[in-house]
Amino acid sequence: MGGSSEVKVSNLEPPKPEAQFQTDHLLQDIGRRAISAGFVTIGAQGAKFLASFAAAATLSRLLSPKDFGLVGMVLGVTGLVAVFMELGLSTATVQRKDITQEQVSNLFWINVAFGMALALICAAAAPLVARFYRDPHVTNIMLALSASFLLTSSAVQHRALLARQMRFREIAVIDVTSISVGVLSACLLAWYGIGYWALVAQQLVTAFVALVMTWMRSGWRPQRPTRNSHVTPLVKFGAHISAADFVSQFALNSDSILIGRIFGAIQLGFYTRAYVLLARPLQQVIMPVNSVLIPVLSRLQSDPPRYRRSYMRAYDTLALFVFSFAGVCIVLARPMVLVILGPRWSGVIPLFAAFTLVGVAGPLTSVVSWIYESQARGKDQLQNHTLAGIVTVLSYLAGLPWGPIGLILAVAISNLLIRMPIVYHLAGRKGPVTTADLWFGFWSHVPCWGTVFISTFLIHKTVENMAPIVQLLVCAPLGTGVGIALALIFPRPRRSIFFALRTLRNAVNGRFTPEEA
Repeated sequence: MGGSSEVKVSNLEPPKPEAQFQTDHLLQDIGRRAISAGFVTIGAQGAKFLASFAAAATLSRLLSPKDFGLVGMVLGVTGLVAVFMELGLSTATVQRKDITQEQVSNLFWINVAFGMALALICAAAAPLVARFYRDPHVTNIMLALSASFLLTSSAVQHRALLARQMRFREIAVIDVTSISVGVLSACLLAWYGIGYWALVAQQLVTAFVALVMTWMRSGWRPQRPTRNSHVTPLVKFGAHISAADFVSQFALNSDSILIGRIFGAIQLGFYTRAYVLLARPLQQVIMPVNSVLIPVLSRLQSDPPRYRRSYMRAYDTLALFVFSFAGVCIVLARPMVLVILGPRWSGVIPLFAAFTLVGVAGPLTSVVSWIYESQARGKDQLQNHTLAGIVTVLSYLAGLPWGPIGLILAVAISNLLIRMPIVYHLAGRKGPVTTADLWFGFWSHVPCWGTVFISTFLIHKTVENMAPIVQLLVCAPLGTGVGIALALIFPRPRRSIFFALRTLRNAVNGRFTPEEA
C-alpha cells in the first residue's frame, strides 16, 4: 500500500506533524496493536496499582479517617465540576476518522478556557461548600485543588492524540511516573505531619507531572485559534458526552456528598476507604481496556462482525475478572482491611464487604460506554446516563436512613434489578452488539462468582484463626485458582479462560493470530 497508509509512528519518537492525525496505517495490524497495547497498559495499571496500594497502606497509618474525609468532601464536589474540563472533546478527537491541526488546536484552546473558568468557579464557591459541610477546613482545600483544573485541561488534546495514534506505551510511562511521584510526595509530606495537605499535594503534583510529560512525549503543539475550522460537529458530539459524564458523575459523587453532610468527615473517611479498596483494583483492569478498546472499536466501525467479536471478547474477559475478584473479596474483607489499612480502620470492614456486591454489576454496566463512544452515539449515551443516574441517586436516598451500609446495599440491589436492564436495553438497540449479547455474556459468567466464592470460603475456614496476612496469602491465590478451575465446566467461562491464556502466551512469544485481531 502507498501514500498515507505507510506512515509509521514510532513508540520512541514523536511522529512528524503530518502524521499526528493519520490513522489508516493502524488498520494494517490493528489486532496485534490492540493486544500489544492492552498488555502494555495492563502492565502500567499494575504498576499504578502497586503505587496506590503502597500509598493506601502508608497514608492510612500516617493520617486519620478525618483527614481522608475532609479531602473526600472536596473531591466529591470537584469531581462533578471536573466533567466539564474535557467537554468530551478528547473522545471526539480519538473517535473522529479525519481531523486537522486547526481543529485540534481550537479544541485545545476550548479545553484550556474551560479549565480556567472551572478553577475560578471552584475558588469562588469554596466558602459556600465549606458552609454546606459545616467545616471551615474545606475552604482552603478547595482553593488549592481548584488549580488542578487548569493543569489537567492543558493536556487533554495532547493525551487524546497519543490515544488516537495508539501510542499507549507513552501514555503508560506518563501515568505510572506521575502517579508514583504524587504518591511519594504525599507519603513524605504525611511523614512530616502536615495532615490532609499531603492528600491535596498528591493531587496537584500528579496533575503537574502528567502535564509536563504529556507535552514532552506528544510532540504536538497547538497553533493560534482559527475561524472556519469546522469544529462544530466535534463540539456537539463532545457536548453530549460531557453532559452524559456530568449526569454519571453527579450520581457517583452524590453518595460522598450526602454522607459527608449527614454523617460527617470520619464516617466519610471510612466510606471512601472502603470504596477505594474495592474500586482501585477494578479500575486497574477497566481503564486499560477502555483506553485501548475505544480507539480500536472506532477504527472497526465499518466491519460489524469484527466489531462485535472484539467487544464481546473484551466483555467476557472483564466479566471473568470481575466475578472472580468479587467472590474473593467478600470472603476476605476482614483480613484485607486489617492488612492494607491497619487495625484502627476496622470500621471499613462491613462497608467493604457490602461494596463487593456493588462490584459485580457496576463495572459490567459501565462498559456500554465503549459502544456509545466508539459509535459516536452521544445522544444515546446522555439518555443512558440520565436514566441510570436517576436510579442510582434514588437508591442512595432509599438506603440513607440505614446509614452508609444501607446506602451501599440499596445500590447493589438496584444495580442488578433496575439499572442494568435499562442500560443494556438502551445500548443494544443499535449497532453490532445487541441487548441479548450483553445479557448472555453477563449470566454466562455468574458461575465464576459462585465457584470462586465457595472455594475461597472453604479454604478460609481452615485458616480463619491465623494472622490476617496468612489468611490473605493462603486464601486469595488458592481460592481464585480452584474457583477458576471449577469454572471450566461451564462453556462460556471456559472459552474466556482459554482465550485469555492463549492471548497471554502469544503475546509473550510475539505471535498474534487473525482470530485475536
